[in-house]
Amino acid sequence: MFYRETGQFKQSYAADQAVFPILQDRLGLAAILVVAFVIVPLFGNEFLLASVMVPFLILSLGAIGLNILVGYTGLLSLGSAAFMGVGAYAAYKLSTIFPGVNILVWILCSGFFAAGIGVLFGLPSLRIKGFYLAVATLAAQFFLQWCFVRISWLYNDNPSGAIEVPARTLFGLAITGPSATPVTRYLVVLVIVVGMTLLASNIVHGRIGRTWMAVRDMDIAAQLMGIRLLPAKLLAFAVSSFYCGVSGALMVFLWLGAAEPSAFDIKLSFLLLFMVIIGGLGSMIGSFFGAALIHILPIVIRGLPEALGLPIAAATVEHLTYLIVGALIIFFLIVEPHGLARLWQIAKQKLRVWPFPY
Repeated sequence: MFYRETGQFKQSYAADQAVFPILQDRLGLAAILVVAFVIVPLFGNEFLLASVMVPFLILSLGAIGLNILVGYTGLLSLGSAAFMGVGAYAAYKLSTIFPGVNILVWILCSGFFAAGIGVLFGLPSLRIKGFYLAVATLAAQFFLQWCFVRISWLYNDNPSGAIEVPARTLFGLAITGPSATPVTRYLVVLVIVVGMTLLASNIVHGRIGRTWMAVRDMDIAAQLMGIRLLPAKLLAFAVSSFYCGVSGALMVFLWLGAAEPSAFDIKLSFLLLFMVIIGGLGSMIGSFFGAALIHILPIVIRGLPEALGLPIAAATVEHLTYLIVGALIIFFLIVEPHGLARLWQIAKQKLRVWPFPY
């Protein structure tokens, strides 16, 4: 009874094509933003902000970038972690060469370097697709990771081979480095993620997004309709890599504080791919659902025995975490192969007609 369209009249094409056409959806989104911007910073402790929310937002942004390529364009990629690394190393080099420029500018600009590399490795997408394209992007993953290790210029000849985040401020407030508080870093990451999510939503709901979906559904038919496949696919690679690059820069500068090349290995690429598949291909909210299931749920499971006072060894809890998360992943994929976002859509559709069954 509380989730109905009764009395909500659409008097323009813009209202009819809105991303959130129902008032309750808009109110729910506003409530989520209030919780994220006000409640969590005020009442969240350091562990919640630094170890749960910041990684969750950063991984969600990386999943959105990969979802643009895999979910909306239908191009399988296994090199997203390498593109995150390009963004991180680009932001590091720019911040050390131009220390007077605000670090947030370089974090956003690092995405353009990742986009350029993504376009370069996306050139084979015109000739190959499916598993063959996945192998090509896997080659990009290994090649770029080799560059991160062997090209010492990228990490300023640091003997440890790691990139270390310099301390930077914004309006006199430290946002990177050891003096930056978890609340500050969380709010900076939140603003960037919300803004880029809104931008991605506008892109996929516009002409460019419809072009990508046409290529995804049947590229030959899209070409017969006049869509140029190479520019469309390269644009998808560029936008996807841009988002992954910004996500990688955020991961190093506002989460880890320092990183070695192993932080951008193939495991991270598979982790992002699992988030996209479990959350829902071709869904913005599915990227957040997938990141929550993969990152937040294991933290909750690890903390449950201690919260309940159960005498279980830490190693046993770790094994149980892998078992439970893996079983839940299999369960959700069996129940709804289109991901958690589809389950969310079904639940909303049921609410729109409740208490009637149809």
